Amino acid sequence: MAADALPPVAFIGGGNMSGALVGGLIAAGADAARLHIVEPSAEQRARLAQRFPGIGILAAGDASLRAAQAVVWAVKPQQFPEAAAQCRDHLGDALHVSIMAGVRCGAIARHAGARRIVRTMPNTPALIGRGITGLYATGQVGDADRDVADALLAPAGARVWVEREELLDAVTAVSGSGPAYVFYLAEAMVGAGEQLGLTAVQARELALATIAGAAALAQGSGDTLATLRANVTSKGGTTAAAIAVLDAAQVQPRIGEALHAAARRAKELGDALDAA
Repeated sequence: MAADALPPVAFIGGGNMSGALVGGLIAAGADAARLHIVEPSAEQRARLAQRFPGIGILAAGDASLRAAQAVVWAVKPQQFPEAAAQCRDHLGDALHVSIMAGVRCGAIARHAGARRIVRTMPNTPALIGRGITGLYATGQVGDADRDVADALLAPAGARVWVEREELLDAVTAVSGSGPAYVFYLAEAMVGAGEQLGLTAVQARELALATIAGAAALAQGSGDTLATLRANVTSKGGTTAAAIAVLDAAQVQPRIGEALHAAARRAKELGDALDAA
């Protein structure tokens, strides 16, 4: 679905992710007059009004939300019950799309009176349109609703649909938390580069360009990641020496353990929010 074909949409919460999505939708042709943002902070409302002329900006949910055919929940998880209580009477039978971390579909249905729910897990590169988002839809969500949700998240970057809600914990472990793993690796590469005599600026430029270039090469290649790694690893060469150190330290199994820990924590946080 093209952005200019989207139905009226209400964003509940006007933080960075909402701003990125709204800005991307308007840039892609969405009519600002068909978009609303509910944001309690007067300072943030002023910033949004300046950034997005023509958009409807509200301090709290009111009857003007009744035209919305889709609602995007973008508040902090702990703020959701209060925000839902203020808005639910004005939302009718809208499609509910959540970008809140850890808030499960059952809680969204319970607090917001939602029936058709798409729960998503974007990551921080979404703020520059280079992220990837995992999406899950409840059984009441039809193909047309999926198209709307897909279009709403398109400004954030790529999308991957999963068929079971619990798989969003795995999405969180791999991509939601994933940028931090990349930054962790980059930190180590930059630090070692400085120890080897490069300036901090040189080491940072080399490390970040290498990570970005390697990811682009992998995305454009039909080869497996193992094959791509082997192509760089000549027997007895410099890369082989480095990989030998990583293998001796069992880095790959430790990374696996780290992602399993992230997935467990995502489940624990979801359980805690369900119990609240």
